[in-house]
Amino acid sequence: MVSRSYSNLLELASGESPSFGRMSRRIPRIMTVAGLISDLDDDPSESVCSDPSSSVQRDRLIIVANQLPVRAQRKTDGSKGWIFSWDDNSLLLQLKDGIGDDDIEVIYVGCLKEDIHASEQDEVSQILLESFKCVPTFLPPELFSRYYHGFCKQQLWPLFHYMLPLSPDLGGRFNRSLWQAYVSVNKIFADRIMEVINPEDDFVWVHDYHLMVLPTFLRKRFNRVKLGFFLHSPFPSSEIYKTLPIREELLRALLNSDLIGFHTFDYARHFLSCCSRMLGLTYESKRGYIGLEYYGRTVSIKILPVGIHMGQLESALSLPETEAKVAELLKQYCDQGRIMLLGVDDMDIFKGISLKLLAMEQLLIQHPEWQGKVVLVQIANPARGRGKDVKEVQAETALTVKRINETFGKPGYEPVVLIDEPLKFYERIAYYVIAECCLVTAVRDGMNLIPYEYIISRQGNVKLDKVLGLEPSTPKKSMLVVSEFIGCSPSLSGAIRVNPWNIDAVADAMDSALEMAAPEKQLRHEKHYRYVSTHDVGYWARSFLQDLERTCREHVRRRCWGIGFGLSFRVVALDPNFRKLSMEHIVSAYKRTTARAILLDYDGTLMPQASIDKSPTLKSIEILNNLCRDKSNMVFIVSARSRNTLADWFSPCEKLGIAAEHGYFLRLKRDADWETCVTVADCSWKQIAEPVMRLYTETTDGSTIEDKETSLVWSYEDADPDFGSCQAKELLDHLESVLANEPVTVKSGQSIVEVKPQGVSKGLVAKRLLSIMQEKGMSPDFVLCIGDDRSDEDMFEVITSSMAGPSIAPSAEVFACTVCRKPSKAKYYLDDTVEIVRLMQGLASVSEQTASG
Repeated sequence: MVSRSYSNLLELASGESPSFGRMSRRIPRIMTVAGLISDLDDDPSESVCSDPSSSVQRDRLIIVANQLPVRAQRKTDGSKGWIFSWDDNSLLLQLKDGIGDDDIEVIYVGCLKEDIHASEQDEVSQILLESFKCVPTFLPPELFSRYYHGFCKQQLWPLFHYMLPLSPDLGGRFNRSLWQAYVSVNKIFADRIMEVINPEDDFVWVHDYHLMVLPTFLRKRFNRVKLGFFLHSPFPSSEIYKTLPIREELLRALLNSDLIGFHTFDYARHFLSCCSRMLGLTYESKRGYIGLEYYGRTVSIKILPVGIHMGQLESALSLPETEAKVAELLKQYCDQGRIMLLGVDDMDIFKGISLKLLAMEQLLIQHPEWQGKVVLVQIANPARGRGKDVKEVQAETALTVKRINETFGKPGYEPVVLIDEPLKFYERIAYYVIAECCLVTAVRDGMNLIPYEYIISRQGNVKLDKVLGLEPSTPKKSMLVVSEFIGCSPSLSGAIRVNPWNIDAVADAMDSALEMAAPEKQLRHEKHYRYVSTHDVGYWARSFLQDLERTCREHVRRRCWGIGFGLSFRVVALDPNFRKLSMEHIVSAYKRTTARAILLDYDGTLMPQASIDKSPTLKSIEILNNLCRDKSNMVFIVSARSRNTLADWFSPCEKLGIAAEHGYFLRLKRDADWETCVTVADCSWKQIAEPVMRLYTETTDGSTIEDKETSLVWSYEDADPDFGSCQAKELLDHLESVLANEPVTVKSGQSIVEVKPQGVSKGLVAKRLLSIMQEKGMSPDFVLCIGDDRSDEDMFEVITSSMAGPSIAPSAEVFACTVCRKPSKAKYYLDDTVEIVRLMQGLASVSEQTASG
């Protein structure tokens, strides 16, 4: 049970471990270097910046999941103790076989299915570690129930399968105490990993929605941990996901991984959309890899469906028991003139068993010729969850089967055979071998490997060919009817894809599968077999680990440190030469210099982008005036805004220089005339561009057009972010096409698309300012340039390159500073406009003190 003192979640997530009896006992650390035992700081509140210099003889992978791939059984001879064995059906074990023991050492961290008494936990830990390289996570039964059956199965699982808790009966409504239990368990998992990890060298691979906040706890301990996460369930659309009260906490936790894997592009797209809409993050594809920039770290996105274990399946197909079962089913069905349709599903609300049965009923009604010939064998595996919904599914299934059999059955013929008791693996394989068609009609499922198993089973082997009475050279055939809402559907292009909710369409698909010509079935089978046999679980695991290794290569080249509290913790990773601008450093340089050039962007730099009133505050005006009064300074505001707007806003600033419309217009002080940095432009191109922009404005709610003297700007700041971004790309292409022969450039910026004269950039302003100061005999020995977006990079480039030229003093102090940590030509950054205003206020205070002195 979660301790009362940890009812505050931030306190819990901050890293202090609640006391749960003996379950937090340490286990022996695993040797990673001969003669040395990794002894890490156990203080969870410390965020360790790992030293990347150490090495290990062999790569190690720590696989973390809710359940260990191990079966536990009490000794039956009356003595105390347990017998452990590998669970061959576990994906985690198959994953290890797929990678190969020679390439990498694998350690597992997870729970056992059986409850182990506290007095036995130390002994069990020792046995599992030494014999299986497994680290068991022991949870009190009450805590496990609230974590697994409560939060995971009643809240996350239904929501991720598109089931909203509109009423208490439809999935569990959010319960904060269950969420606290979920966080507590993820924290306990992190503690167990700490006992075996060598953070500089080991890779950690976390599996599925049970452990979605674990990446935060691991990243908090070791900033450079090599961490991958794979979600085996669907990820819902943003409209569904954003109903979750702890939506941002889960997203930020996942983003503490280096690589996040999904089965399909749809699931990845939904995750990226949530990151965009809820966290304001954008993603881009570089050389085929999708990446999110998150506080200087690149979080990679992997899209690859999991495969099956070919070796395990082929071994099961070769068993004498399988041959015997196939022969028995042949006699039971084929020799009686029956054609078998097969369904294999867990007994839960999302597998669509009742919809499949209704489609079977419809098939027999619409096509009476199949009555007495076609049999649907429905294997119903025990449900993994528990609750009223499972009982309802069981009851509905039993009633539907009974009704169909009473209506269409006859002596010696039952159209539906329901097998609701657990089958051995070889028995299930035998059903695959006999079935003419496999039906998977889940209404929502993460992956579902049943179709893959069916395809390999239908390929068979020489022994099974003899049992089936086939020549070895006979082409194999198989047919699949699959729901379009399951993860494996995109991979099976030869399957008949159906909407499981459309009963008539599923019935028609079943009829098509039965009627299809043998050569067509053979071609479809060959296509599927090629894909499934080459994209097995080993291919999936190796591909994921290769991408994880590639993503983590940058770790050693970055400076990392943690910021934020609780589940808001994240790691900032920066290039060693890119650092935060220190107030002490710049004030010191400011005091000892006498010819200073200061260039400041406005929107997003002095004024937050989110502000509705964009005019400068009285405080900003006062700071600028104090800087301008200092005769050693030349201060410029460099903005994309029109000259009339800027002249009006900064009218109280007599000596402030203004560069408007990206520097097309320039004014050295309030009473000076406006000059242009380039030849006066012909703006006849606006007659072409404006109608195009107007078209996109009409079709994009929330977008606007700003008509400046020399440029046109289409802004989608208030539009839907996904649709606005999509429309912006289209508009950019459209404008580039129609303006190809005009002397203008079309550029995209932060929520804008802008058309402006060629050659105009903020870099021209920087050059002009340095030139003016030289003409006045003031060779700048201090240059400060601050901006927040892509257009400001031109200024950074000019002042950085000027350090090697004659336009500034040889020993000049140059500060090119961007806003927030992001890829930039600037060498410094500040976090936000508040810090920038504070910095400028500090410099203004120095000037004031100098003047009064």
